[in-house]
Amino acid sequence: MKKVAILQSNYIPWKGYFDMIAAVDEFILYDDVQYTKNDWRNRNQIKTPQGVQWLTVPVGQDIGRRIRDVTLAGGWQEKHWKSLKANYARAPYFAEVASWLEPMYLENAYTHLSQMNRRFIKGICDYLGIRTAVTSSWDYEPGDDGKTARLVNLCRQAGGSEYISGPSARDYIDEHAFADAGITLSWFDYAGYPAYRQLWGTYTHQVSILDLLFNCGKQSPRYMRYVS
Repeated sequence: MKKVAILQSNYIPWKGYFDMIAAVDEFILYDDVQYTKNDWRNRNQIKTPQGVQWLTVPVGQDIGRRIRDVTLAGGWQEKHWKSLKANYARAPYFAEVASWLEPMYLENAYTHLSQMNRRFIKGICDYLGIRTAVTSSWDYEPGDDGKTARLVNLCRQAGGSEYISGPSARDYIDEHAFADAGITLSWFDYAGYPAYRQLWGTYTHQVSILDLLFNCGKQSPRYMRYVS
């Protein structure tokens, strides 16, 4: 049985995103759909002494684009790295994580949002030992219109027999379409994460996974559910 998940790429996503990647055999980045403003595509949160802070990658004002077509302005990479260093330099595993993360910020030129997100996602997966195949939706033939029909088509082309969906998709997914295609539909559960020692005040789960990596290093999987 091959398990498949399909999600838009996010910038330095939270730990649940990587748990979903680890829970499947193929994770398809669904970036040939409409870019959504003020979402997780180009921003995420970190902890600071002043509270939770957004790190936002500038993408311009034109929202009438597919995610894969969103281009990036320059100047943000060094700023983001300086923010991460300023707020996590005291974390126990900062130096270890920085050894591979800093070059990703300072030694690479990114022209498109999808390209950049995929590079960071893959780098974090490598550190966590996640071996799931990460592909892109445009690696496959375009399918029918309609949210569920497109997901079913991608899953079928990928050879998936089970589709793992995030719980928020319950509002729009047609469960019968998966059943008719002979594909099992399962709902991912993000509940039950244990707390870990964080810097800077009140504990929060809803921050970039970089917070977990800086604080826990190779012990990070202990605070996740599917990464072993």
